[in-house]
Amino acid sequence: MSIAIVPSCSASPARLLYRPLLLGAFLGSALVLLGCASTPSSPNRSVQVAGETFDLSSLEPTRADVVKAALAQIGTPYVYGGATPHRALDCSGLTLVAHQAAGMSIPRVSTQQQAAATPLRGHPKPGDLVFFKTGPSQYHVGIMVDEQRFVHASTSKRHVRLANLGSNYWRERYLGAGSYL
Repeated sequence: MSIAIVPSCSASPARLLYRPLLLGAFLGSALVLLGCASTPSSPNRSVQVAGETFDLSSLEPTRADVVKAALAQIGTPYVYGGATPHRALDCSGLTLVAHQAAGMSIPRVSTQQQAAATPLRGHPKPGDLVFFKTGPSQYHVGIMVDEQRFVHASTSKRHVRLANLGSNYWRERYLGAGSYL
């Protein structure tokens, strides 16, 4: 006993094959046109921290990665010698972690970071390091996140936070800027 499957419509077999091809060509053309009309997809290049949005879209990808990683640590407790993201950071631990997140290796200690970085003559850009002398034998480092502010692990406030490079306190202690980017 054999069973024959007969199409329910009265179209010829050739016509039945033609319909899926026509539908496929139509859908393919629509997808191509949609692809041309849409904007290219790009990774999220903005970071929201404490209700503020930082637009990183104008930065080179590695520079944006360093800034994004540094901003992600805001609020992390300050611990001398700390280099554990979201748990315990000191100033050079923060800069180390941010550069590691971007796939880069830099020295661990702030004075070594300054010595190994390429010195900058102009105003530092987001992702560049800024160096300070905060005491007779105490040095400090932070990462610029925009034209005026930097992220650093603050000993006095006991956590990673934003600060303004133009404030009197930081301006008086500023040693210069350097970059690994």
